[in-house]
Amino acid sequence: MATAQATDMKQPGELKDVPGWFPPLDQLLFTWFLERQEAGGRRGDLLELGAYMGKSAILLGRHRQDGEEFTVCDLFGGEAPDGANRAETAKSYSSLTRQAFERNYLSFHDELPRVIEAPTSVIPQELAPDSCRFVHIDASHLYEHVRDDIGAAHHLLLPDGIVVLDDFRSEHTPGVSVATWEAVLNRGLRPICLSTQKLYGTWGDPEPVQEELLAMLRERTDVGLSVQEAAGHCLVRTRAHKGLQPPPFPHSRHYTEPEPVAPPAPPTPATAPRHRPSRARRLGRDLLPPIVTRAVRRALAARA
Repeated sequence: MATAQATDMKQPGELKDVPGWFPPLDQLLFTWFLERQEAGGRRGDLLELGAYMGKSAILLGRHRQDGEEFTVCDLFGGEAPDGANRAETAKSYSSLTRQAFERNYLSFHDELPRVIEAPTSVIPQELAPDSCRFVHIDASHLYEHVRDDIGAAHHLLLPDGIVVLDDFRSEHTPGVSVATWEAVLNRGLRPICLSTQKLYGTWGDPEPVQEELLAMLRERTDVGLSVQEAAGHCLVRTRAHKGLQPPPFPHSRHYTEPEPVAPPAPPTPATAPRHRPSRARRLGRDLLPPIVTRAVRRALAARA
């Protein structure tokens, strides 16, 4: 996230109406990873660190299975733990309130997730180790905070669980980049794929999921794909092509069908203009003596 977006108080009718930074490509990847887990019988809780107005949380909440818990942790405008975090919050999240998040979330769901209004540093004490199958980290962009959030995700994830790191290569978030690649090089995090905005990884074996992901992406014409090797890691790079649409998502309870647009009226056929003699011919006719014009009329009538 870069700067604060305008937050419209209008109830969202579709996911795209919720303010936030959640591109169609990442909506596609979230959906694919979560559905793969569910199809494979994998169970575990869901966790989001940093929720903003709820756009990605709304999608995550749709994938909570019976018996699973979905937890969201965010300051929601509350007191930040240090001065640098306070400055970051004032710059990028001044319009964020818990009420706005809850309003948006309840537009799509019947009940809220478990909401923890606090710094993300409290999460290791709030959730059980090895309890989560999917963790989305999108809170502070400061190195120390992101480093600790990654450590918390490692502590909480199941062995083959998925962690998603937002803004890992944006120019305005170097702290996220440093913490992310440090985790890859020194803390056992294995990248699965990269989008323009997010890194998807695991502390388990990435190869099986990478193979399935590559098979899916190679069937699509709206996603660019390349594979690179770096420091012993296979990096699957994805990018959205023009026209990529997010996966279908149910409308909110406030959705209204757009007013039908009346088709344009058919054009009125043009009426052929009546022939008018030129001015010169009119003048010439008017200058003829009456006897000549009468003679011409008689001749024309006889010819008819």
